[in-house]
Amino acid sequence: MMTTPTDEIPGSDNGEHHHVRETLRRTSNDSKSSFSSPGGEGVFLVRRLSKVKMSAAVCFWVALCFLVLHDSIYPSAPYSVGILSSPAIGDTPSDDDHELSKVLRRASTLTTSRGSSIPSKTVILTTLNSAWAEPGSILDLFLESFRAGNGTQQLMDNLVIVSLDRKAHQRCRAIHRHCYALATPGVNFTGDAFFMTDEYLLMMWRRIDFMASVLRLGYDFVFTDADILWFRTPFPQFHQDADFQIACDTYLGSASDRHNIPNGGFVYARSNHRTLHFYKYWYNSRDRFPGKHDQDVFNEIKFDPFLDALQIKFLDTAYFGGFCQPVKDLNVAITMHANCCVGLQTKVHDLRNVLDDWKRFAKFPMEERSGVSFDWRSPRVRCRG
Repeated sequence: MMTTPTDEIPGSDNGEHHHVRETLRRTSNDSKSSFSSPGGEGVFLVRRLSKVKMSAAVCFWVALCFLVLHDSIYPSAPYSVGILSSPAIGDTPSDDDHELSKVLRRASTLTTSRGSSIPSKTVILTTLNSAWAEPGSILDLFLESFRAGNGTQQLMDNLVIVSLDRKAHQRCRAIHRHCYALATPGVNFTGDAFFMTDEYLLMMWRRIDFMASVLRLGYDFVFTDADILWFRTPFPQFHQDADFQIACDTYLGSASDRHNIPNGGFVYARSNHRTLHFYKYWYNSRDRFPGKHDQDVFNEIKFDPFLDALQIKFLDTAYFGGFCQPVKDLNVAITMHANCCVGLQTKVHDLRNVLDDWKRFAKFPMEERSGVSFDWRSPRVRCRG
């Protein structure tokens, strides 16, 4: 039978029972009043919680508005200024990188097995289309320079030729061991891409995107235009403390001077979070400077605070020369680039002269080379045909 308020609890006297009931009643009433009366502590806590939530919501919307405003002002700066010093962001290789990984692994494995002077997990990259891959054209001169240089022949084991069209890829497979086909759907890179045409710009930015993929896969690389002749291995001359090193059209005397006029045709990049973020920033910056190619955009962004943490060095034209500023001493010459030179046939003509000049110089005994007075036959009129 259910008990009523007047029923006794078994085993207790009426006084004690009444005291317990009164205590329970008061506690219950106090609890109710504290959450229901306007002046109770419960209402105070609820109101404080509401204010905290309201403040958090206001802060969230203010931050969101700031980010939207920042992106509208700086649409091509996807990361904060200090991110080059932070851990790498979470880009992981995609399935599309599988074939590239295989090619890079084969090219870098030969470095270790043959005792090359090139650092481990480092490859040499060049890109070309079928116009440059034709027999007797740029590619043949490029490879011939490796065979004729001092200590450069073994570097061909680490060279990956990146072809931009099917015909160039077929030619590469016929004459070289490491070839990679870089497809760009809906674009035809077969012919000679004249300077600053839409096709030329697209080709230049496509290769910047490709280099970022190589860095993401964990490989250091030397990128070289195919219209560069190699006379010596460049690695002893590279700066040991740099993340990114780039050749110059005009060198002003200091490797750290960002006023140097760069040339993106010859680059040494080490794979780390700083270079990966830099290449993404470089590629995205093309939207800030429409109609400009990668080299000009780099010249625009090289002073950006975003790049402060990136160790950049500019390569001395006394070693890494070109037709803009030729190497004067063949005893130290490492490369010669057909920059400041317009037209495929003009490049081929003058590069042939330079390569023949190098071969004549190389015939002198080592002890006699320092006393040889030597002038390049090309370029004569800034290589413009």
